Amino acid sequence: MVRLKDIAQYAGVSVMTVSKALRNEPDVSAATKARIKQLAQQMGYVPDSTAQGLRMRITKQFGLVIPAITNPIYARIVFALEERAHELGYDILIAHTHNLPAREETCIRRMMSRRVDGFFISPVYRFEAEAQIYVELAARKIPTVLLGPPAPFCKSFLSVETEELNASANATHHLLKLGHKRIAYLTGPPAAPWAHERFEGYRRALREANLDVDDRLVFQAGSTIEDGTKAALQMLNESCNATAIQAVNDLVAIGCAETLLSQGFRIPEDISLVGFGNVLTAEFFRVPLTTVRQPKFRLAMAAMDMMTSMLRGQPVEAKRLSAELIERKSTAAPKAAAPSPVNQS
Repeated sequence: MVRLKDIAQYAGVSVMTVSKALRNEPDVSAATKARIKQLAQQMGYVPDSTAQGLRMRITKQFGLVIPAITNPIYARIVFALEERAHELGYDILIAHTHNLPAREETCIRRMMSRRVDGFFISPVYRFEAEAQIYVELAARKIPTVLLGPPAPFCKSFLSVETEELNASANATHHLLKLGHKRIAYLTGPPAAPWAHERFEGYRRALREANLDVDDRLVFQAGSTIEDGTKAALQMLNESCNATAIQAVNDLVAIGCAETLLSQGFRIPEDISLVGFGNVLTAEFFRVPLTTVRQPKFRLAMAAMDMMTSMLRGQPVEAKRLSAELIERKSTAAPKAAAPSPVNQS
């Protein structure tokens, strides 16, 4: 490993002169700077960014804490954040929580020890009103942007999120306009605020259509394809006679669809289906999925803008971004009832 001392020895100058030349300090002549920089390049010198960070109290690194990059929602967000960070001269350290609070705490602490300049966190939602790691984050005043709505345990942090309630209501209105009245709903994780908002959007749309919310049409799912499969099986076993299904996200919708198709149901001829998120698989599923397009790229850009403003000491406000309904082939008008037999007498 080439050191400043080695460059100084070859150049015939002091270590301090080499250090100043590489930092473009004004009290070193242009000719000397050029000679030292050329020599450093020829010798393969690489600056120690850790040492520089300690001196300047910045590391040019952000911590990104998410459930898992295998979740297609986060894949797009991570890509956009990394691209913008690269433009700004930052690196991003990524850690996965697998939606486990203890693992989330470990991930955040490890990144704190590496002195990241700021955090982007998709919280592991829980019912508790306080989480110690978030108390410490707030006490250390480390710039932090939540990727998703805040909950009681992280309410002191700024967030960037999708306008979940209105977007979900628009999806329900779409089914209502097609003529559906018995719309089943597959709910999300009980502790997640975004899941509650999406369910409330469904409920609001039904109320606006003067329809009661029938608890027999509501099934607990979660957030994965497996959760959607289980919820669909329960729905079929309980024979709720729904003509349409609204799922809390696309993965749940796809798991539900696989179960329905394997049972001989046709989508949308026998039953319509709507998701939420617009992951890549939704468009290329066997039956292209009608869904809500989450602004994943815009969400990441807004989060990075908030972060850079905080690092500059500028005022910042939380942001909620609108989402739009994308109509594809998984929704249609409900199948007409079979005609009554004609009285031949």
